[in-house]
Amino acid sequence: MIRIELDEAALGATRIAISPLRDAFCSIHLAMPHRHPSWPYQEWVGLAREVWREDERIAPLRALVEELPPNVSDFLLPRPIGTVHVHEELDLLRATDPEFVREQVSDCYPGLADHPSVQPYLRDPAAACAALADAYAAYWEGAIEPYWPTMRRLVEDEVLVRARTFATEGVDALFSGLESRGRWERPVLELTKYVDAQYAAGERRLVLVPLVFAEGCRLYSTDDPEVVAVSFQARGAAALREPAEPVAEDRLGLMLGRGRAAVLRELAGPLTTAGLADRLGLAPSTVSEHLSLLADAGVVTRHRVGRSVYYQLTDTGRSLLALLAGEGVLSAVA
Repeated sequence: MIRIELDEAALGATRIAISPLRDAFCSIHLAMPHRHPSWPYQEWVGLAREVWREDERIAPLRALVEELPPNVSDFLLPRPIGTVHVHEELDLLRATDPEFVREQVSDCYPGLADHPSVQPYLRDPAAACAALADAYAAYWEGAIEPYWPTMRRLVEDEVLVRARTFATEGVDALFSGLESRGRWERPVLELTKYVDAQYAAGERRLVLVPLVFAEGCRLYSTDDPEVVAVSFQARGAAALREPAEPVAEDRLGLMLGRGRAAVLRELAGPLTTAGLADRLGLAPSTVSEHLSLLADAGVVTRHRVGRSVYYQLTDTGRSLLALLAGEGVLSAVA
């Protein structure tokens, strides 16, 4: 169990940051042969497994994942810096302090100093980290990059929605539903994990990291002396799937049209036109037209955050879904 105490100052220092490299790492674990990913990932996983199996440039990464115990050292995943560019994180990996690498390898893989997959990190950490970064880059190119424009929108939407929730509704709303393996009881955030750790208020800054592939594994950074990075599942992973079949006996679709009904169903939380288009596989212009009509009807509302316009259900929209679609969204929150 990991216990993180958060006083007012610690809460004020809490950040939400995007990490493409963490998403790639979790996706690897989801693509392992023994895993059975849920339906949003089934189209993607076939491509990922082929890349993982056949691209020889990934060999240093395969060695760590397949040949060593499933311990995640912080040197494998540098501190999240909030970038949407994976190569910025890979540059940090290449620049990791060699002594830190040796310490982490010794802690994570005790008794395995002579293992051929461990030896490079003890003998020449700089060269080993460079090779590992190149392997990550190859995996990213084949398995993640084709999906990244959609994934980027999902995690950027999640950051904006969570930041707005924090600002307007407070920390209780921020942590509500954040992590299925976590529990928030003021002033402590508890995370279920096979390691035991406890942090007093102010001892570490909390960084929340939304991931599209959090189903692969949950990440809790514990070795960083300044930061505890906690990953959580970003909403909208269904955007990775093929278009869904029409819903049988869809009363909402019969009344509004299937496209407009699909838009309404996706608005459990605030989303942009582009975010909705990604999730539904529709053209942004089509989604924009649906949203305009739904807003005129009073079932959705819109508000601007910076340059982006976000749409969400009104009370009328939630009631309509509950009555016609049988979906329990009357008390839904962003």
